[in-house]
Amino acid sequence: MPSATTKGLSVLFGVLGTLHFVRPEPFEAIVPKMLPRKKELVYASGVAELACAAGLLHPRTRRLAGLASAGLLVALLPANVQMAADLRHAPPRARAIAYARLPLQLPLIRWALKAARE
Repeated sequence: MPSATTKGLSVLFGVLGTLHFVRPEPFEAIVPKMLPRKKELVYASGVAELACAAGLLHPRTRRLAGLASAGLLVALLPANVQMAADLRHAPPRARAIAYARLPLQLPLIRWALKAARE
């Protein structure tokens, strides 16, 4: 049985992965400008998040899913940087949310690596 924190990470990935399909536009907006086929990249990352969410719940796949989750979080960091750059002149609340996402990546990566060790 996964720990409560690993279940929480699974839920987080599950919700975000689902949102990639239900409302892809906000995610498309933060795909780095140099990358083509933004909608397809959003869908691909949604699939990856859903796969990680499912993998974290089963003991046989938890290690791989935890490592994949950490890798996915690292791979998505440029999108968070793009969002912060795009919002550098936005109202203070929007800017604060965008900037807060950057340092939050580190504890999320740690969380994923911890799940891989369960």
